[in-house]
Amino acid sequence: MSIPSPAEGVLWLGPVPLRGYAFAIILGIIVAVWVSERRWKARGGRVGDIQDIALWAVPFGLIGGRIYHVMTDWQLYFGDGANPIEALYIWRGGLGVWGAIALGAVGVIIGARTKGIKIIPLLDTIAPTCLLAMGIGRWGNWFNQELYGRPTDLPWGLEIDPSFYPEGPGQFPVGTTFHPTFLYEFGWDILAFFVIVYLQKKLRLGGGRVVALYVMAYCLGRGMIETLRIDNVQLVDVAGLRWSEWMSIILFVLAAAWWAYATLTGRGMVEEEVYSDPAKAPANDTTNDPADDTENDADEDTAGDVNDNGTDDEESSTKA
Repeated sequence: MSIPSPAEGVLWLGPVPLRGYAFAIILGIIVAVWVSERRWKARGGRVGDIQDIALWAVPFGLIGGRIYHVMTDWQLYFGDGANPIEALYIWRGGLGVWGAIALGAVGVIIGARTKGIKIIPLLDTIAPTCLLAMGIGRWGNWFNQELYGRPTDLPWGLEIDPSFYPEGPGQFPVGTTFHPTFLYEFGWDILAFFVIVYLQKKLRLGGGRVVALYVMAYCLGRGMIETLRIDNVQLVDVAGLRWSEWMSIILFVLAAAWWAYATLTGRGMVEEEVYSDPAKAPANDTTNDPADDTENDADEDTAGDVNDNGTDDEESSTKA
């Protein structure tokens, strides 16, 4: 028993090629935006805000992810015999998650300010759904036969074409299977999403504590999975650990420190208002038909109350 890898990393829509790596990332983004919209509405926000903010966050995140990858593996593109133009070939893989999160957050902040939205409640809304995007996006590694783990005899071992071995054909005996780290991370991210959503409702989390949970959960899973990977990276031995392992440790500690600070200072409760500019709140939205204003305003107020009180409607909307 084993898990086969795709013969090629391209899906064909008739005559149109769609690279599996890009398809996985796009699908992950769509799912994350859709779920975030539902969470934001339950939180008291206006439908459409998340889609508008995604127009900032997604490009920033993709650029940040690529920059981080190129910076941490620069020899692939600027070393001896390398072709610098390949640094732009994003479809071949190579997005550093930490760069994507960092610059993506900058895009979220810019988008939020253009719409008069408070940053912390927005980030608490979006953060768990990033796990969905990241988990689904990991299937792109399966299409590219990359970032797999060390050899294993487990029945779910992953088949890899010898041409994709880190050191090339002949590195491992014929028939060797490997830990499917993409599948491990997918499962971990989806599980972490539901756990965080549950804890957010149960503990009425706010003040950035949802973001802290997201960072801690991802770093814990990523740190464990990283110990299995055998792919060649430039920073493979930094004081005995891979650079990504150090990043997981550092960010986990920082997130835990913020959780403790927000909890001890009382800043970690759910915010009552999600708009810094009252004129841009749904109740003051004059773009709808005046005949519908009363009904729409009542619906929006109810959605805000549901979110603040942490009732079952929020949970059902976030899990949809």
